[in-house]
Amino acid sequence: MPSSDSRPATLAQLRSDVAAGRIRRRSVKDEIRTNLIERLRSRAPLFPGIIGFDDTVVPQVVNAILSRHNFILLGLRGQAKTRILRALVGLLDDAIPVVPGCEIHDDPLAPVCAACRARVREAGDDLPVAWLERDARYVEKLATPDVTIADLIGDLDPIKAARAGLQLSDELTMHYGLLPRANRGVFAVNELPDLAGKVQVGLFNILQEGDVQIKGYPVRLPLDVMLVFSANPEDYTARGKIITPLKDRIGSEIRTHYPATRQHAMAITAQEAWVARDTCEMIVPAFVREVVEEIAFQARQDQKIDKRSGVSQRLPISLLENVVSSAERRALLASESAIVPRITDIYAALPAMTGKFELEYEGELRGADNVARDIIRAAVGNVFGGYFAGVDLKQVTDWFDLGGTLQIDDTLPAAELMARVAQVQGVRELAVHAGVNGGAPAPLMASAVDFILEGLYAQKKISRSEEFQYQGAEQPRRAPRGVTPEQMIERDIQLPGNKKKYYN
Repeated sequence: MPSSDSRPATLAQLRSDVAAGRIRRRSVKDEIRTNLIERLRSRAPLFPGIIGFDDTVVPQVVNAILSRHNFILLGLRGQAKTRILRALVGLLDDAIPVVPGCEIHDDPLAPVCAACRARVREAGDDLPVAWLERDARYVEKLATPDVTIADLIGDLDPIKAARAGLQLSDELTMHYGLLPRANRGVFAVNELPDLAGKVQVGLFNILQEGDVQIKGYPVRLPLDVMLVFSANPEDYTARGKIITPLKDRIGSEIRTHYPATRQHAMAITAQEAWVARDTCEMIVPAFVREVVEEIAFQARQDQKIDKRSGVSQRLPISLLENVVSSAERRALLASESAIVPRITDIYAALPAMTGKFELEYEGELRGADNVARDIIRAAVGNVFGGYFAGVDLKQVTDWFDLGGTLQIDDTLPAAELMARVAQVQGVRELAVHAGVNGGAPAPLMASAVDFILEGLYAQKKISRSEEFQYQGAEQPRRAPRGVTPEQMIERDIQLPGNKKKYYN
């Protein structure tokens, strides 16, 4: 494709460049296929920003494009279906020649609409040529039950007919809908089953036969367009269905899925979430990111959450943003030098969770907030187990079992939190297993300690109240008179027979 300053400006110049091979004329599907082949040969990224689909979805999309198919992506919400469809724009040429002012982007060398054919006959080789950029060649429509044939295909305009003295059936009276305006481009329909059956009939008729009836008049529209769709598989029974003739004309049906690994999910959230704040330095510990992602994995497995609706990848994205905001609020109030989220900030970010999943009957009885807290606890326990597998936690749990209590919350400044946990023997030393060394700044150390306490609670090694007061998992056991809990831990007091006993 020639550069913008050397593009033909008239029909005669365009014909010359096409004849010389400087400009290639081809259908949209051939254009996308050719550009995809070039990317495959050069090993260039096919769909930048699409993570976790390299071995599953992307190869199937590539096969559909190489086959010149119209295709549909089937998957639950938040599975990057729309992002994949929009990424097809990158496979289009930089620009294509069009008849200036044409609503359906007619090819000057082979115009479709009657108005453009008339202009070519009148102007001949002097007809000006405009250039349409690739971004303008993608048209997207969210399907809803009230969408009509007029919206998608077009309508006959009686006012236009009366003013021009034309019959209503004349092609020049046509007011074009979205699909004709996507001519020589990509037309995407999201949530296809929501379209009424008669509108779906109009879609497959215009695709297969190139004609459609509007208000009883046959209208010929030989469009050059690649049609792609997205749908939720459950929509076939929930809100509507894809009619059989249209399904038969869709070349490939491709299933999407949620991220298969926590690493893929973290990469997606890191790409999409807005966590860069300009108030002060931002440090998001790895264990916080992992817990946020694990929450989505746990929610997708939870029996109290409707699996047919799914748990969107938007949940961890919104959740991480809210968690960071909770930490930012604390840092601003405490005048801290760094924003460091904690696990307790996740509990403060419940509003970013509860709207992202649908509950089954059992979940409705328990309540969305309680279900969300249960999921957070399960996620923390899972991640904590990975960080502290094989680590001796007895010194900390014994301190609580001997009657020690600790009160913290998500608003507590880092310095105050560290002052309170100073009495808990061994907890600060455990921070290294969370990836935080002893010389770390107070906000980061406080986050690690908070993770340890919540992990112990999640694994039921200690207990916690709703007000975030930590205490022993069992009834407190009192030390012998004159012996402190710390001395009990140090001495490891035992009775004969190597059996420990704590006296009331």
